[in-house]
Amino acid sequence: MRKRITAALIAIFAASSVSALELTSPDIENGAMLNDKQVFNGFGCSGDNISPALAWADVPKGTKSFALMVYDPDAPTGSGWWHWVAFNIPAATRALAAGAGTISAGVMPEGVVQGRTDFGTAGYGGACPPAGHGEHRYQFRLFALGVESLPLDGTASAAMVGFMVQQNALESVTIEAVYKRD
Repeated sequence: MRKRITAALIAIFAASSVSALELTSPDIENGAMLNDKQVFNGFGCSGDNISPALAWADVPKGTKSFALMVYDPDAPTGSGWWHWVAFNIPAATRALAAGAGTISAGVMPEGVVQGRTDFGTAGYGGACPPAGHGEHRYQFRLFALGVESLPLDGTASAAMVGFMVQQNALESVTIEAVYKRD
């Protein structure tokens, strides 16, 4: 009986000491207002449209790739707004540089696919809620995937990428920043 209790306690301690996937950024902070660097340049907004630098750690065992999806659930569309979709990020990658969402910059790791956003193009599209619509949430969500790549290309809709990501996710983590226009 004592051996079973000891084994159970060891199992509980081991499970509680397992680290969860962690996502950090020097450019955005959970719950804080996005700055002009991450704001779109167009649709009445005049930001720099630069994707934030992101880094992650405590990757779950079995991770074979990553996906990053940035979403505004408060957009007045009935279905939210996809701002950035990147997948097939190699398993050895632990960071994306600021500006990695600009396709022409060529700073994404080899093999990464940046999918079509709701702006109609691939790559990062910054925050730009309608003026007077109040505060919007921008969810930067990183997924650790159990597959090396998703069988999709850059023309896949964000919804299709999201479906495939959810089917293969081992774990995910989110930084949620906010932005509003008066």
